Amino acid sequence: MILVDSSFFIGYFNKNDQWHKKALKIGGKIENQEKVISNLIISETITQIGNLFGGKAGKITYEHLIDNYIVFKENRDIYNKSMEIFLKYDGKLSLADSLSIVIMKELNIHEIASFDADFDNKKGIVRLY
Repeated sequence: MILVDSSFFIGYFNKNDQWHKKALKIGGKIENQEKVISNLIISETITQIGNLFGGKAGKITYEHLIDNYIVFKENRDIYNKSMEIFLKYDGKLSLADSLSIVIMKELNIHEIASFDADFDNKKGIVRLY
């Protein structure tokens, strides 16, 4: 099982992105794994794709994510734990990234597909990039 970050999706879906080739390579490696995302990852991804390619592309991306990834069901307790991580890093780690770390702990996931270096040096997390 692996958590997939919005930075991976942006690189994967945008052939002009600096990470596109690496994202395609990683995509092949994780193809047969269970892949987990959060609602905040969906939001970040759809917003970026919509800004780059328009609403229709955003909707197609949304449908792909919903159909092919496990969407973690957040609740108040999960968001409270995310805020603890957010405060631990004094706001330097986004709420979405803080939530990703909490989800990884909750589901005992150790790998994240991400081009975001903010996940480096976080205990128990290996970033695929």
